[in-house]
Amino acid sequence: MLNHQKLPRVEEFYTLQGEGHFSGHAAYFIRLAGCDVGCPWCDTKVSWNASEHSYKTVETLVSNAAECPAKFVVITGGEPLMHNLDYLCIELKSAGIKTSLETSGAYELSGLWDWICLSPKTHKAPLPAIFEMANELKIVISDVKDLEWAMENAGKVNSSCLLYLQPEWSVFRTILPVIVEFVKKNPRWRISLQSHKFMRIP
Repeated sequence: MLNHQKLPRVEEFYTLQGEGHFSGHAAYFIRLAGCDVGCPWCDTKVSWNASEHSYKTVETLVSNAAECPAKFVVITGGEPLMHNLDYLCIELKSAGIKTSLETSGAYELSGLWDWICLSPKTHKAPLPAIFEMANELKIVISDVKDLEWAMENAGKVNSSCLLYLQPEWSVFRTILPVIVEFVKKNPRWRISLQSHKFMRIP
């Protein structure tokens, strides 16, 4: 059993959030290792195998984050909920840092979160309890049939949850017009673009 006071870290970096509701906001990213969701279009496959990465203490992660002007941390992966995140969040909040989670929802929720971005995947569906907790639902669209998956999940989240469709990067040019027309017909949805890739920043 993993000691949740140490976590497998892929990387840490200070940048701008490129996706979803906080796009354009300065944020400190902590990318944790370990994922068995296995999205074929994943752009961080280096994070899948936790054994390939070193474990860092929560104190080190929090100290690094606290050095940044923006007191806003995004915990991502991999699938970060493969690890118990209670202690990490307690320490981040003790340092006056707001916490944001990016998750597929496939594992039980841990941690104390100011914002939860749920990005469910068809091949490993979220646990039911996560839907009510999500502040933001972000569905990656690589094919027209993914819009059906988006609508299915939108029916499960709370009424205040923000809804985003994000074109998968490798098919961006072909799928974006489809998403635009869908949003025009279903205006509760918004489009999330991977703006960090356009800006060529991490």
